[in-house]
Amino acid sequence: MRYLPIDNSLFINNRKRFSGKLEKKSICIFFSAYQSPRNGDQYHPFRQQSDIFYLSGIDQEKSILIIAPDHPDKSLRECLFLIKTNVKIATWEGHKYSKEEARATSGIDTVFWLEDFDFYLNEIMSECENVYLNRNEYPKFFPETEEKNHREGDKIKQRFPLHKYFRSTPILTQARVVKSEIEIKLIENACNITSKAFKKVLETTKAGVYEFDVQAEIDYVFTKNRANGHGYAPIIASGKNACVLHYIENNDQLKEGDLMLMDFGAEYANYTADMSRTIPVNGRFTKRQRQCYDAVLMVFKELKKMYVPGNSINIVNEKANALMEKEIIKLGLIKKEDLKNQDPENPLYKKYFMHGVCHHIGLDVHDVGPKHQAFEAGMILTCEPGIYIPEENIGIRIENDILITDGEANDLMKNIPVEASEIEELMSNL
Repeated sequence: MRYLPIDNSLFINNRKRFSGKLEKKSICIFFSAYQSPRNGDQYHPFRQQSDIFYLSGIDQEKSILIIAPDHPDKSLRECLFLIKTNVKIATWEGHKYSKEEARATSGIDTVFWLEDFDFYLNEIMSECENVYLNRNEYPKFFPETEEKNHREGDKIKQRFPLHKYFRSTPILTQARVVKSEIEIKLIENACNITSKAFKKVLETTKAGVYEFDVQAEIDYVFTKNRANGHGYAPIIASGKNACVLHYIENNDQLKEGDLMLMDFGAEYANYTADMSRTIPVNGRFTKRQRQCYDAVLMVFKELKKMYVPGNSINIVNEKANALMEKEIIKLGLIKKEDLKNQDPENPLYKKYFMHGVCHHIGLDVHDVGPKHQAFEAGMILTCEPGIYIPEENIGIRIENDILITDGEANDLMKNIPVEASEIEELMSNL
């Protein structure tokens, strides 16, 4: 792997916490992600399914993990099933895990080849009453294709119809939402790589270059620093493009006097950072741009104070709406007297500020975790207010990743420039 080896105590402890929440006499089955076909004989780049990585550290296609903590045969309580390599696979596709490497990576002693899966599945199922299957249950995601856990889980239910079936997602959500010290360090590393990329952007941004030129600088820094790549499709949005929340074309030319909104984060060892910054293309904010930028920055600073145990995503979003509404009025975009007649289901501020400001990050950029759940130490969430004024060619978002602690929140991106004056100074000196 490109990233450095991870202490396998992470995966050992993750499995212990997960197993401790299961019904007695249970088996849990996790499948790796599909190799997603592209066209012809090509696949899209492989990225491991987050849950199987969380529990095993195995970062390879066609892998299966079984956890059966009460099985009478201790050697079958944790099992990995992997591709059995040969000369042809090694020649055409490259290295695959050996059994020894898989043991060292995962901390799992029992490693079988994939061809033995059906045999051992029968043996383990015969001693179990309950089956936990895994699905992607992200509430706002509606893919057209089913993931491998979904398809293979349906096959298992047909093959073993007399067992009781449960969802692994609720248990894994509560396990993954609070990060361990090892996970925090991996995310901090992703944030540090992201910081280096942003500073490179400040060195190279000027009118006339293209959004994809900016992305190329980011890609270079990510690769040089062992990142897997981007944790999500990067947004490099100049001028009017900054008012499109998920603009990812990154094709337009940067123009004198425009702002450039960037939303990107390095993924290191499958853990991602998530940062947004907005900078002036020519290195200097106009008076109006600075007014809007300072409004967003003020809200950002106020919201960061709320990242303490006991609050929640819903509470932070409610506060963000109230703060941003006041700033939008100060900016002259709406009038205070107009609030009396506004539709409460569609308040006027939503024309200029239409998204939430907070989500969990971890193995996924929009990581697991309910919006109503109270913050607790070890959670890492984004803080990302913004304002979008298409008629003025202004789109601004500021976003950092915040670690909840037992005391004051720890901003993992506090070393990344965010003050308008600091950004201008850095751009003028480079």
